[in-house]
Parts: sequence; C-alpha cells; structure tokens
Amino acid sequence: MTDFPKILMVIGGLLLIIGFFMQFIGKLPGDIIFKKGDTTVFFPIVTCIVISIVLSLVFSIFGGRFK
Repeated sequence: MTDFPKILMVIGGLLLIIGFFMQFIGKLPGDIIFKKGDTTVFFPIVTCIVISIVLSLVFSIFGGRFK
C-alpha cells in the first residue's frame, strides 16, 4: 500500500505533461478543418500520426523494463 501514493503522483505528473503538450499540438499543419455556418468538423490527421510515433518510441524504449 505504500507504493500507491507514488503511483498516483506519477500518473498525475504524466497527465499534467500530456495536458501541457496538448495545448500546442492541437492544430498542426495537415489537420483538416471544415467550417460551414455554425458547424465545425475537425480531423486531426497529422496530430494523430505525431502522437502515434511518439508513443511507439516511448513504448519501445520503456516496454522491456516492465516485464
């Protein structure tokens, strides 16, 4: 039970860092935005590709340490 607060702090820190970077990543060149009247549709194609590459690198680096 003594590891639980440490785990919560790590998860909270990760969420803080992810939230900080999501403010800047939201509208990259290549993301598709359709605006017509009061309706806006947003397809974050390039943002999804960047996030996928970053997560793949992180999991390939740290993936073997948790087995």
